[in-house]
Amino acid sequence: MPSLAVLDEAIAECFACPRLVGWREEVARTRRAAFREQEYWGRPVPGFGDRTARIAVLGLAPAAHGGNRTGRVFTGDRSGDVLFAALHRAGLANQPTSVAAADGLTLWGTRVLAAVRCAPPGNKPTPGERDTCAPWLHREVALLRPSLRVVVTLGAFAWTAWWPTLRQVYGVTPPSPRPAFTHGAHWSGTAVPDLLGCYHVSQQNTFTGRLTPGMLDDVFTRAKRIAGME
Repeated sequence: MPSLAVLDEAIAECFACPRLVGWREEVARTRRAAFREQEYWGRPVPGFGDRTARIAVLGLAPAAHGGNRTGRVFTGDRSGDVLFAALHRAGLANQPTSVAAADGLTLWGTRVLAAVRCAPPGNKPTPGERDTCAPWLHREVALLRPSLRVVVTLGAFAWTAWWPTLRQVYGVTPPSPRPAFTHGAHWSGTAVPDLLGCYHVSQQNTFTGRLTPGMLDDVFTRAKRIAGME
């Protein structure tokens, strides 16, 4: 089985979804005015963090002017500001901010990844694009399997993306009916990572108060307890 470093390189070379390829490259060419002088990554974005992670944080997809610009998931956008601040408060990150891939951020016992690896138009990948991208998630989780104990899914899209992983990586039939996504939802099986639901750290949730810092802290406190990291 290849290493995570080899997998990350392979992910960054993916051209499987024409709509996503066209969008990520268009955004990288046109750029946002505030980042006009920066060179955008404009490629699929690999996971980031501890290679022996006990906690995985599974998001939706890179932001057009965040991960698609910086080349690191959740880095350089306001959603990432919220997420990494929470990981820092939980003792899972060495600093509360993440603005560039070379800014010195280190995650402890935690890896952040996305269900879809390319920035989608309107932040809305299709179910078909999720399914096309799923083998990357399965291969990454397979490499993390010896240490992984809990997965925190940010939003319903990531929650849905997790269930096929049980079959593909762990050989476990997903529950039927599938547990519904809610903030604070918790599912556990046998010899597989526990699953925790958390509202996505998007501005739509954080600016409206639907997701507060305290709610995030509760999720990561619970994740650490399940992972045996307290």
